[in-house]
Amino acid sequence: MKKETRTWIRELAFYSSLGFSVSLSIFIGLGIGVYLDRRFDTSPWLMLLFLGLGIAAGYRNIGLAIKKSRKL
Repeated sequence: MKKETRTWIRELAFYSSLGFSVSLSIFIGLGIGVYLDRRFDTSPWLMLLFLGLGIAAGYRNIGLAIKKSRKL
């Protein structure tokens, strides 16, 4: 395989995993928030807090991906 093709496939795999990473961080934050709300009966405040943290983590993943792509 040519070097260009390998580089292109590597970048494609990296960017396709980015969507999975962002959605996973959001759902993990949401899951933790729902669990803690049920445990401590603070509905919906902890869910909203951890959902916000999950979204922030997703944006952080996007920022790290952009930073990494500039180095390529």
